[in-house]
Parts: sequence; C-alpha cells; structure tokens
Amino acid sequence: MMAATREHHTVPLSVLLKRELASEKVEKPEILYGQACQSKKGEDFTLLKTECQRIVGDGITTYSVFGLFDGHNGSAAAIYTKENLLNNFIAAMPPDLNRDEWVAALPRALVAGFVKTDKDFQQRARTSGTTVTFAVIEGLVITVASVGDSRCILESAEGDLYYLSADHRLECNEEERERITASGGEVGRLNTGGGAEIGPLRCWPGGLCLSRSIGDVDVGEYIVPVPYVKQIKLSTGGGRLIISSDGVWDALSDEVALDCCRGMPVEAAAAQIVKEAVQVKGLRDDTTCIVIDIVPPEKPAAPLPPPKKLGRGVFKSMFRKRSPESSSQIYKEYLEPDVVEELFEEGSAMLSERLDTKYPLCKMFKLFICAVCQVEIKPDEGISIHVGSSDFGKLRPWDGPFLCSSCQREKEAMEGKRPLGDRHSSDSD
Repeated sequence: MMAATREHHTVPLSVLLKRELASEKVEKPEILYGQACQSKKGEDFTLLKTECQRIVGDGITTYSVFGLFDGHNGSAAAIYTKENLLNNFIAAMPPDLNRDEWVAALPRALVAGFVKTDKDFQQRARTSGTTVTFAVIEGLVITVASVGDSRCILESAEGDLYYLSADHRLECNEEERERITASGGEVGRLNTGGGAEIGPLRCWPGGLCLSRSIGDVDVGEYIVPVPYVKQIKLSTGGGRLIISSDGVWDALSDEVALDCCRGMPVEAAAAQIVKEAVQVKGLRDDTTCIVIDIVPPEKPAAPLPPPKKLGRGVFKSMFRKRSPESSSQIYKEYLEPDVVEELFEEGSAMLSERLDTKYPLCKMFKLFICAVCQVEIKPDEGISIHVGSSDFGKLRPWDGPFLCSSCQREKEAMEGKRPLGDRHSSDSD
C-alpha cells in the first residue's frame, strides 16, 4: 500500500521551487585532488584544472577538468593532446547555453574535440600515440570521455562502484575486435614464425593492442579517436574518482585500489595506490594515478526537528524508506531526492551516430561550420555526416551536422571506407 500511496502524490509547486533552490546550493561541491606517478618511460602526462570559466548570461561559472594521457611509442601525442584537447572541446561547444543545455551538449562536443585533436596531430606526421581519459566536472555532474586502456572509476558516497570509462584493449573487447575485422582489418597475436603466436591480441597492420587512441598515424585507419562517453550525476553525498593508467590496473583490481586508500586525503590516496601497484608487479610501466574527491558543502540546518539520536545513523537515515503517514517526512523526501543518476552513455565508433541531430540542431551545430574542426565551410561544400549511412535516404539534403572535405575523408577512413593509407596521405590537401 505504501508504494501505491506514494505513487499518486502530487509535488506542490512550492516544494519544486524549494528543491530547485536547494539543488543550486548543493551543486557547488568542493573539488579536492591529488596525483602521484612513478615513471619508467616518461610517457604519462596529466591535466588538472579546477577553475575553468564559462560565461552564463551576465555572470561567470566554473567547472573542473582532469585528464590522463598515457603515451606509447614516444611522448609527442600525449603532450600534444594535453595541450590542445581542452581548447578543441571548448571550441565545439555552442555559445549561449544555459547550464542544462551545456551539460547535454558535453558528450557531442567531447567527441568532436577528440577527433579534431587526432586529426591535427596526425598532420604533424609524428608516429606516437596516446590513451586519453578526460573528465569534466560541473557541479555534481561528471562526464568522462575515454580512448585506450586507462580507467576511471567512481565510488559514490553510498558505497557503490561505477565504471566511467571503457577498456579498448583488443584482448578484452570483443565488440572492438568485430568492428575492426568488419572494416577490413586483421586482429591476431604476434607471429614469431613456425606458427607460434605470442603476446596480446593486436590490430594489423601496425600491431597496436588498442583499438582506439589519439595519434598512431603509422598503424592504420582502424585505430580510431572516437571516445566512449559516460555522464552521471552524483547524489548530494558526493564521491571519489580514481583515474589511473594501465600501470595501476594491470596490478590492482578496482576494489583493491579503492580499499587501500580509503579514508586518506587525496594526495596520500594517489600515492598509496601507486605504491601498492608497484609493490605487486614492480615498476614495469609508467604508473600514474589521480584521485578526486567531490565534497558537498555543509547542508543548512533543516527546518524540521532533529531526530532523537544523532551520529553515524544520520547519513544512513537519508536513504531509508519513510512512513507515508508523516507529511513532513514526505516533504523532506521530495526536497532531497538523493541517488546517483546515469544521464548518458555511448560508445559507438561511428561519427554519424555520435554527432547526430537528436540535440536541437540550432543549438548544437552551426550550418556553415564543420562539426569536428570548426572551420568555416561554404554552403555548397559541406558534406552531411549522414552520407553513406543506412538512414541517409530518410534525411533531407540539408540535415546536418556537416563536415568539411578533410574531416569527411577522416570519417570515411575510420569507417573502413577508404583504401589503407588514404586516411593520412590525403589530409594535407
């Protein structure tokens, strides 16, 4: 009966307004972060920024960005991505968005920023590559975009574990193996002659054991920079993020990483995770960890009388089912919905699926601007991102977003629609 009774409650407007005011105050948590690294090759780099500003109406609001770039075959791609990805993603964000619109636009802008960073770096003809795990924190909303095998996990205040990144190692990602082979690539282990095969699964040509990265101009078009993106909203209790390179995750499980630093401040926590990882397997690779605590501010005193017993039980009582007999209890429940919400998740490698028009076109894309590299294109030169897709016949000729010819070639190469090598040789046209 309790569920049926609660199902028909109408939330008073005054409660909605007070909830909105309360959420505006709550959604400005304190961001605490620390990092640690033990270096073997010197190819891991981090980006830590807590005061990124954007204009909203007549005011300014801030958001935080944390990035981990684990380079391979040199450090050039990791350094370049660290220096340019943030600006490229910002450039892909439409202007004049309110907070909700800005948060909704983040996944598509991050995809565009990753692809542009990759395209620009490849034109430099440098042969290194990098994984990227890139987190944007706006209030209690966390958006993570990732390529490669670094990992981002979240432990919420309620003690639940969330995976905010994807592992693009071919060894453990069957979906990516199928994508590469369907596009004409080959997946297999290193052949040492005489039929003997060793090591992890790799993509051939090139021999990279990852299916997604930024850079890697020399390993073929099947290695794409299109990120997996996940977006969640924390409860008002906050949580702890851990972003680490594979040097940590090859040695520690997620649970061990969280448990070994529980209760520690962020700097000590990052150092402890790195220490534990190195103790398990030795320093075989660059081993880097970023720990971020999202700490809600002190809640204002509630207008309701306090319970008889205060202490550890107060936090847990927030999540207990309440009796429908008390209108004040129902009011408080309406005012403080306190759960982690998963807002968005997408991992497709197809740009036509990632830069779609579900988000209002007039807000997300300018008709005469390339959706990826943001260069101006003439009206008769823009190419719809849906060209070649199965749904293209259902769309109108002017349905965007649009790509410049160079980004269209990049898209075709990533989808296996151009001969091997064309992806890179034609970008300098």
